[in-house]
This record gives sequence, structure tokens and C-alpha cells, in this order.
Amino acid sequence: MCGIFAIHGVERPATWRTKAIACSKKLRHRGPDWSGCYVGKEAILVHERLLMYAEAKRRRISDTGAQPLVSEDGKLILAVNGEIYNYIALRKSFAEGQKFKTHSDCEVILHLVSQITYKELCNLLDGMFSFVLLDESVTPTRIIAARDPIGITTLYQGRSSKNPGAVYFASELKALVDECDDIISFPPGHVYDSKTDTIERYFKPTWWDGDSEAEGSIPTNKVDLDLVRTKLEEAVRKRLMSEVPYGVLLSGGLDSSLIAAIAARETEKVALAQLAVRQKRIEAMSGTATPKDLLVDEAATLAAWPQLHSFSIGLPNSPDLLAARKAAAFLGTVHHEYTFTVQEGLDAIPEVIYHLETYDVTTVRASTPMYLLSRKIKAMGVKMVLSGEGSDEIFGGYLYFHAAPTPEAFHQECVKRVKNLHTADCLRANKSTMAWGLEARVPFLDKEFLEVAMNIDPKYKTFTKGSETEVDEDGKPKMEKASIWQGKYMVTLIIPSPRIKTGLFHSRIFPSPFSGDKRNNSRMALDTLGSTGKLHPYRTSAVTDEAFANRHNAFPEDTPDTKEGYFIREVFQGLFPTKAAASTAVRWIPRGDWGCASDPSGRSVSIHNAAYTDTD
Repeated sequence: MCGIFAIHGVERPATWRTKAIACSKKLRHRGPDWSGCYVGKEAILVHERLLMYAEAKRRRISDTGAQPLVSEDGKLILAVNGEIYNYIALRKSFAEGQKFKTHSDCEVILHLVSQITYKELCNLLDGMFSFVLLDESVTPTRIIAARDPIGITTLYQGRSSKNPGAVYFASELKALVDECDDIISFPPGHVYDSKTDTIERYFKPTWWDGDSEAEGSIPTNKVDLDLVRTKLEEAVRKRLMSEVPYGVLLSGGLDSSLIAAIAARETEKVALAQLAVRQKRIEAMSGTATPKDLLVDEAATLAAWPQLHSFSIGLPNSPDLLAARKAAAFLGTVHHEYTFTVQEGLDAIPEVIYHLETYDVTTVRASTPMYLLSRKIKAMGVKMVLSGEGSDEIFGGYLYFHAAPTPEAFHQECVKRVKNLHTADCLRANKSTMAWGLEARVPFLDKEFLEVAMNIDPKYKTFTKGSETEVDEDGKPKMEKASIWQGKYMVTLIIPSPRIKTGLFHSRIFPSPFSGDKRNNSRMALDTLGSTGKLHPYRTSAVTDEAFANRHNAFPEDTPDTKEGYFIREVFQGLFPTKAAASTAVRWIPRGDWGCASDPSGRSVSIHNAAYTDTD
């Protein structure tokens, strides 16, 4: 991923170049490897690049894929933040015989726009992306902007009363906040066309209306475990498309452990394939191999390391670190473990809020360890990691889903949560990592995987006694049973909050034959850190009773309801003081009707204590 900034609909755009570059410079943490700028007839596109492929080094290509990309006739200009995993297939299907200037996965977009509509184009792309495409073949010129279906990447659109004819786009809010007085978070699965000045939805999967009361909106398909497993394995495999060192974020919980298990197996396959290629080269030197034997499939994963590296972080002695250590040992990854102190976490909060560009309490809590870990990972030279976001929303893995009154309500909540991932977990995964020029890829949010997983009858996802059936697949376990049944303990900086996951549906897809105690160990973890939370005194002293009592005056819109929320909102306000900036933030609201308390962590969910009992 990278950073993009664009202005369209301005006179004498060359005079805007300095300002545009200054705005884009605020995104340079997203693309520290190079910057590119294109000045057109009435638009400017700027790109901050994070290099994920060493094209020129391995292939005979004159250009290295620097952006903005320009078409052969000079009429189309493209800036992309993202990765297109099916670009090779698209080249073969739609651009066979056409001349490509680079081996960039994004260049195929330039070759598709003349053959299909923009909506069709976006639906064909398999990956995570936000892009702006300038068409200078028409008068007035035309700009297209789009965001991936779920919102894994971030994109903002802005307008300015000082320049009413212009439209602005940027990967992050901070690039627009000083220029625009009307800003929106560009909706996922949508495309903007300056010709009509409208935003339209292009992503319309079969499961999209599952959060409605419409007849037929609840799926009735039986679960096909083999298909679910296959689609997840394919999702991980395509996201290993990289020529730079990569790894996996490993908390020791089920989601990240499953991703790590698949990635470890795929990395091993690639290492063996590369070893075979080296052997053929040795044979070629002795004259026993033909040139054809030396060819490498361009679609193959190019692992920079022969063994998968995994990364975890937590407070000293936290149960997540122990769980991650056990999972890494079982999977055979090269594991890197980091700890941070409470004070280090506190010191990072303003930076975290600056990069997240939100005042949502849950997102800030969860992002702080991820932000600190990303810095450590990037310092090792790693540029890409796999992460497990999305699984809880897809399968109802959060504890409060136990309280769903019906399978139908369970499914509706899953669909709602997946639709809103861009406001919280996707935002966290993208911005916490990209703050340090580290790219996070999320296999659970693969389009094909979603199409399968979101169309399963919810009765197969909901908890039933005995659903934790132990099955061995080919005699080779994928995960220890202890990991499957471990309660996920989310390290937070304001209130340590257990986020228990059932893992039941997952355990049937990726079963474990290991025996052992299935007792949830989060109670021990909670007692270790203290039931009131270590940072509660800090949170209380940071906001006076008087200030909190007058919170409606300080924040009349979306008023914080806790001192913690007030503190985070105050930091956000200092960094982004405009109403336009505040309007882009979305708070996660707990479901009170399902037993959730006002605290968004879910720690006070009424069903929470029951999760500590033995599952037998």
C-alpha cells in the first residue's frame, strides 16, 4: 500500500503543485520509498510509494512501477494505494498482447478502462485498493475514484468553500484537514465519477442485504467445511504475493494462529520451490539443464525468507504472549516477542490518535499495541504482515454474540459488523501499520471467502453444546486445542479488557485432536492486571470532574459518555480541530439489548463470567 493525494477541477494546476506536494508529504509515512507527482490540465495527482516488488531487479523492465502511472498515449493517469492480487489473470483475459510499461500489479487498470465500465472494473479487481484515475482524453477532464469492497484501505474525499469547483482525495484525513471544510470517509465498495459528480455503489454481493428484515435475506445453505477451508487457504496464498520480507501478526488466538498455520505451510512450499530452481541453475552451469527449466512462474510467491516469521507484543507476562509463543513453537515460525510498559503505551497515545484519525475508544485501545509492534517490525526490514481482522465479524466470534436471541438476529449482526469494519478494525489495521510504512493484509476479508462464509446458515455458526467436536485431518493437526479454546485477552491502555472468542465454528473447520483443559484462562489474565484496570487512575486524573460535567458544551456533537472517551476526544480535537474532521469519526456502540454494558470493550457483558466456566 501507499499514499495518494489528488485535486481535480482547478485552474492553472501548476500553481497548486507546491501545496499539493505539501499535503501529500503528510502521507509520506505510508510511502517512504519514493514520491511522484503529475500535473495535468486541471488536476494534480501525487503518490507516496511503498515498494513491495523488485521488478527491475528480477525482470527486464525499464521502469520500476513508480506512480502516478501514465498510459501509452498519455491520456490516462493513475494513482493507486493497494494491491491487486489477480492482476496476472486480468492481463491474460483483457490485455493479452498489449504493451505494459511496468510489472506493477496496478498498471492493468489502465488497460481495462477502455474495455469495461468503471463499476465492472472495480468488481473485477481482487485485492485491497483505493485509486484515482484521471482521464484527459475528454473535455472537461474526468476523474474517477474508488475504494475496495470492505474498506481495507482508507480514502477520504473533500470539498472546499474557497475552491468550490474542486474535489479532493487523500489516503488519510490529515492531508485534507487544512484545505477542506467538508470531508467524508469515502464509502467502501463505491466509485465516484466527476462527470456526474456522484458516488455509486458497485459492490453488491449476495449477502449484502443480510442485515435487513427482507424475506430471503437469511442464508439457508449448509456449511461446506472443505470449501471454507479451501477458500481461506487460497486467500492466504494470494496475499503472499511479495518480493520483500514478510511475516504474520500472532496473538496466539485462533484467528491469527489459523492464518499463521496456512502461511507457514505456503512459505515452506515456496522455499522448497526456490531450492529446486537454484538446483536447476547449478545443473545449467554443468550443462545438464535446459533454459526452460530455469523459468520461474511469475505468479509464484517469492518469499524473502525461507521460514515464516511471526510477531507478538504485550505487557510483561501477559497471557497473549505465552499463547503466541506456544502457537509459534507448534507452527515452527521464527518468533519475535516484544513487550511494552504502561508508560510507553501512555506516551504513544497522542501519536496513535494522530495516525488513526478517530476518537473511537475501542479502536484507540486496540491500536496502541499494534502501533508499537509495527515500529519494531519495520525496524527489522519487514514491509508486509498478514493479520486476522474480520473473522470475529464474519463468524460471530465476539462474546456478546452468545446473547443473540435467534440465528436470524445473529446473522444480521454479522452482516452489520462486516459492513462497518472500515470504521474500526480495518482502519486500525491499516493506519497502525502504515504509520511505519508496514503493510497489513487481511485474508479473512477476501471477496471469495466472504461469499462463502457469509452465505452459511447462521445455525452452523451459533453456539451449541458439543459443537467443539475433535476431528483429525489426515492425522496432521493444524493447531493445539489449547489455542482454540483460549479466551482472547485484548491488551488495552485504558481499561484492560478481555475479549473472549468462542472459536467454535473455526474449530470445526480447522479441528485439533489435542487433548487438554478447555477452561478459559482469561480470568487469570484479568486478575493479573487487576480488575479495575491499571490505567484507571490516569484516566480519571487526566479529566477533571468539572470538565466532564461540562462535556456537552465542549463537545455538543457525539458527546463522550466517559472520562476515557473525553480524554481521547480532547487529544483528537487538538490534532484535528475542525468539525469536518470530527464528522468522519465513527464510534463503536455496544449492544445494550444483548447484554453489553456501556463500556465498549465488552468486559462487562452479562454473559462474560459464564465464559470462564469449564466448557464440558
